[in-house]
Amino acid sequence: MSENKPLESPMKAAPADPRRWAALVVVLIASFMDAVDVTVVHIAIPDIQADTGASLSQIQWITGGYALSYALGLITGGRLGDLFGRKKVFLLGVAGFTLTSLICGIAGNPEILLAGRIAQGAMAALMVPQVLSIIHVTFPTSERGKVFGIYGAVMALGTLAGPLVGALLVQWNLFELAWRPIFLVNLPLGAAGLVAGWLLIRESKGERAQRLDGIGVALATVGLLLLVLPLTQGRELGWPAWTYGSLTASLPVLALFVAWERRLTRHGGSPLVVLSLFSRRSFAGGQSVQLLFGLASGVFFLAWTLYLQLGLGFSPLKAGLSGMPLSAAMMAGAGLSMQVLVPWHGRRALQGGALLAVAGMLLFAVFATRYGSGITLWQTMVPLVPMGLGMGLIIAPLTDLVLSEVPHEHAGSASGLSATTMQLGQAVGVALSSVIFFGHLGPGDPATQAHAMPEAFTGSLWYVAAAFAAAFALLFALPRRAGTTPADRATKKEAEREPQLVS
Repeated sequence: MSENKPLESPMKAAPADPRRWAALVVVLIASFMDAVDVTVVHIAIPDIQADTGASLSQIQWITGGYALSYALGLITGGRLGDLFGRKKVFLLGVAGFTLTSLICGIAGNPEILLAGRIAQGAMAALMVPQVLSIIHVTFPTSERGKVFGIYGAVMALGTLAGPLVGALLVQWNLFELAWRPIFLVNLPLGAAGLVAGWLLIRESKGERAQRLDGIGVALATVGLLLLVLPLTQGRELGWPAWTYGSLTASLPVLALFVAWERRLTRHGGSPLVVLSLFSRRSFAGGQSVQLLFGLASGVFFLAWTLYLQLGLGFSPLKAGLSGMPLSAAMMAGAGLSMQVLVPWHGRRALQGGALLAVAGMLLFAVFATRYGSGITLWQTMVPLVPMGLGMGLIIAPLTDLVLSEVPHEHAGSASGLSATTMQLGQAVGVALSSVIFFGHLGPGDPATQAHAMPEAFTGSLWYVAAAFAAAFALLFALPRRAGTTPADRATKKEAEREPQLVS
């Protein structure tokens, strides 16, 4: 069948794809691989450094290069799916991610490993935005709540599984390969994903997008690089003068990007970011909450990991296992919110999640203050339950709300923008840790300051709680339920128009 022939009239709703649930498994496995790879390297850093002879600067880039190239490419990756086909770009991303995982796994020196990690992040930026857009255009509205609940649970599991998977693979030393299996494990998953994705995912693309906005890509990439690079590397480098100059320079470049996108829209072009999306209350409010959620995550997870391993002396495996209640609670919260609470209570379910997360942080602060370095394993796990439930109640329905009023033709652009907002929030959170967490520790090597860890960690928890409290307030900007205002209902009718589907 011709790739340009739509299966249905654009004004009619398409029949539900009978392969959609099997296709969902494929895209969720890809999401899981990415979520694991973001954090799996941290546990293996000592082994990588000993085996490859990597310098401290190279190690910083091996861990930060992935996140940087990933953040820079998300918006463009999402738009490429709208233009050239989400299935094609997704499979290209999976193939590239698998190949770069092989390069990382067989790297004989730190330079090749660094190049592989940067390329791996770029491939993830092609792959990940297609996941949300494929879900958005494949599943009918009545099923999306359930699907986004599953998606939120899988992402929660992947984020928390990364350190545990890394610890287990390094400890097992499979085939005497030391740290290398943390990358090589992606090979069978990627190969299976390519075959299954080719067979099960139905192609879709935007109806009216004509060409890639090259000037927009360049301006967005440069602007985000100037913003994200100092945020990801500033703390390790001691905040030299160039980091402040880069942050300052990012503002006019990003302002120029917005002006260009507006000009392109006025002249009937195909912008990289559809700025009219921000006129939708659910999208604009959701992006603000995404930013805060990422910020809170960036502050918490860095401080928590250092507190457990350096402050309390937990082994990497023990630290990974101690986080499983958080992952399990996030999964439970995601399912509960999408299946029960959001259909009945709308945005109040998300606000309840924000308050639960605040309660978890305050409980952790009480335990860490009272027991200091003598805190027990179970006392580090109990506060993670309300926090995990709260985060799960927010993140799964928030994704659905953010995309609920987005027309199908802009699904990739909106998905990439949402993921970029989350990544930016996490980068800002990690940067703030230099003031919040490391500021409490004071000068010196964190590995020698175990006595100060409890106080520094407790100080960080207050900021995390404040971020979730701010998210609670910002959630009032969202409609009580998606599609409740007249403008929203009109937009929803537009969003339900069938995208151009090709076999």
